[in-house]
Amino acid sequence: MSDSTAPWLVAGLGNPGPEHAGNRHNIGFMVADLLASRMGGSFKRSGRAQAQVVEGRIGPPGPLSRRVVLAKPLSYMNLSGGPVTALRDFYKVPTAQIVAVHDELDIPYATLRLKLGGGDNGHNGLKSLTKAMGPDYLRVRAGIGRPPGRMDVAAFVLKDFSAAERKELEWFVDRAADAVEALVTEGLERAQSTYNG
Repeated sequence: MSDSTAPWLVAGLGNPGPEHAGNRHNIGFMVADLLASRMGGSFKRSGRAQAQVVEGRIGPPGPLSRRVVLAKPLSYMNLSGGPVTALRDFYKVPTAQIVAVHDELDIPYATLRLKLGGGDNGHNGLKSLTKAMGPDYLRVRAGIGRPPGRMDVAAFVLKDFSAAERKELEWFVDRAADAVEALVTEGLERAQSTYNG
């Protein structure tokens, strides 16, 4: 159940540190950074959790505007559940108002899929979130495609986007941020009909 008095919690998943900033695995951080700049805020270290957070509003002024806590867990991807759960508890966010933004191997590059719940599909960030709070949170899945040839999946997600991919990356991150805003302000079904590729 959603709660109109509670904020939304949008967690962009990624790994901290400049060496990871351009990695495929960090598209969640890229989307969170863009949303923060749209909200006119900047990330600050949380005293409540191992995360950077910014509080603000998403959506047009008026009844569609929603209070949002944006978070970038600083625990490394495979331990994302701890910081997100700590923020959920502190801000009293119902699970139905938690959005994880993450990379997804099984979706073609630059394609989005929005959904509620489901498995973790081998994604360590989702595995950690689901272990900490169950599977019933919203996901904005940003497709990064499968690694070429026999490249190891772990090596692929920890590499920067290719030169060809970077040509579309700004547009892709922008579209993913739009999808998060639509999800929060218009609900899952309407956002899916607009953004699911």
